[in-house]
Amino acid sequence: MTDLLKRRGDTATSAFLAAPTGATTTRAGRRLIGRPVRAVIKHVVLILTALIMLYPVLWMVASSLRPNDAIFDDPSIILKTFEIENYVNGWNAFTEPFGHYLINSAVLVLGCILGNLVACTLAAYAFARLEFRGKRWWFAIMLVTIMLPIHVIIVPQYIMFSEIGWVNTYLPLIIPKVLATDAFFIFLMVQFIRGIPRELDEAARIDGAGHPRIFSQIILPLMVPALGTTTIFTFIWTWNDFFSQLIYLTKPEKYTTPLALRSFVDQQAATDWGAVFAMSVVSLLPVFLVFLFGQRFLLQGIATTGGK
Repeated sequence: MTDLLKRRGDTATSAFLAAPTGATTTRAGRRLIGRPVRAVIKHVVLILTALIMLYPVLWMVASSLRPNDAIFDDPSIILKTFEIENYVNGWNAFTEPFGHYLINSAVLVLGCILGNLVACTLAAYAFARLEFRGKRWWFAIMLVTIMLPIHVIIVPQYIMFSEIGWVNTYLPLIIPKVLATDAFFIFLMVQFIRGIPRELDEAARIDGAGHPRIFSQIILPLMVPALGTTTIFTFIWTWNDFFSQLIYLTKPEKYTTPLALRSFVDQQAATDWGAVFAMSVVSLLPVFLVFLFGQRFLLQGIATTGGK
């Protein structure tokens, strides 16, 4: 009798344990089937969203290869004709070839990048590692300058630079970078340096290193992601800047790429939109290439400075 009850109990226990296992297997199978479906739906949505966001750029590229009379008649991005005359006409539209304005922009961008890298790293190291009177107040004032729109300070700056004869030069656009006026990059680097262990500074100080050596040999090599982020943002913002360059540069030979593109639009004559779109594509290529090859440093810099 006891053996019979034991066998019945074992059978019931086996049946009880088998039931949840089968249900679990069914749920696991459903999850395995549902994952590919969700992945496909997610990728389809992302691709459609990307196409919607990229449509203006794709339409501009397609329009740069169409004749002028067909640009605004066809909203699609599918080319029926392929013409490169717009690129030739746009490149030679002014007294100087369009490459001249690309070189002007490159010179301006290079000066701004060097100014930001040198000045902002030194200012950030001072705020992050040095102790001086009023440090917190100066840091707060620096952060307040981020909130000031450029339209508030552009008039007094123009008057000052005009008095010293810097109008129609690149100095009003480069010198402020050398003076660490981009508080955003200072804040970015301060957050990065604060994440570097102070034990490295103390070990170097025991070996007899001062602040210049600690900054140049220890802190600076570790700041590559932050320096890359600063370089990319400075390049994009300076290359695409129109307002400041319009204020200070009035001579055509000093024009940068945004000002040259604006010169294509003539209010008193027909605008060669094909040439405008063609040179717009040319001016976008440097930005695209810089972001393409520097996105790794951009993501690392943002992720390691608390920006996320």
